[in-house]
Amino acid sequence: MPSNNLKTDEAKTPAHTLGPVTLIVADLKRCTEFYHQTLGLTIRQSDTQHVSLGTAQQELLVLRHLPHAPPAGVTTGLYHIAFLLPSRQDLARQLLHFERSRTQLSGAADHDVSEALYLADPEGNGLEIYRDRPRDEWLYPGGHLQMGTKALHWKSLLASADSTEAFTGMPAGTRLGHLHLRVSDLASAEAFYRDVLGMDVTARYGHDASFLSYIGYHHHLGINTWESRGAPPAPLGARGLEHFSLRVATSELWDHILSRATAVNVVKQQSGDEALLHDPSGIAIRLQRLA
Repeated sequence: MPSNNLKTDEAKTPAHTLGPVTLIVADLKRCTEFYHQTLGLTIRQSDTQHVSLGTAQQELLVLRHLPHAPPAGVTTGLYHIAFLLPSRQDLARQLLHFERSRTQLSGAADHDVSEALYLADPEGNGLEIYRDRPRDEWLYPGGHLQMGTKALHWKSLLASADSTEAFTGMPAGTRLGHLHLRVSDLASAEAFYRDVLGMDVTARYGHDASFLSYIGYHHHLGINTWESRGAPPAPLGARGLEHFSLRVATSELWDHILSRATAVNVVKQQSGDEALLHDPSGIAIRLQRLA
């Protein structure tokens, strides 16, 4: 299972990776246009019920069309999906595109380990677009990874963009950097992702948020109760997160996770190289074995 050493080099082949996120949307056309034109994802496949988006190299997001899907309301589920860009120049290019297309942002921040832009899709799903600082710039005061929230230096970021370069979409190498989830109880959620899925806790914000990762990354998963303490799961078929995917590289790790998941009775379906799990807040995870 993953090491507790937060300085492990993630450049090595990861044992676990985030796979595509599936969202239920009521207005497929509008959401597809937003993710393709405003965000810059490539449409990989589409039909009347599903649209797959990502880069030329990999699928990152699936939109599933349920035209009468109701809003989820105050429930557990998605806080935001975070798309990781390869470089600061790519983030600057994205910000310049947002300014020129008059895309409204909901926020921006410098998190010490990264710089991030925040916005929402047409149905209110939270999104983060960010770039990581090099690992040798991450700080570990007292042996703990430093992740804060400071004002983003807009002028410095925009200065790294080529204003004459046309925006042609998110670049090759863009990937799902992390997910942030709304959970009903922080302690039980943290225990599940740590003890069942094998993530390491990298940081905690009081009693309201935790951040977890594999192989020393700052976080592959954020969980919080800021708007969802004690909340129920979203109704089946409601708009928002249907499930996210976790890909497991080896059969040994697959067996280890499944044995833990079975022991706590969170395996809802299993067939071949896929299993559907539910975390303690009712959030669905599609577990996939790659080898």
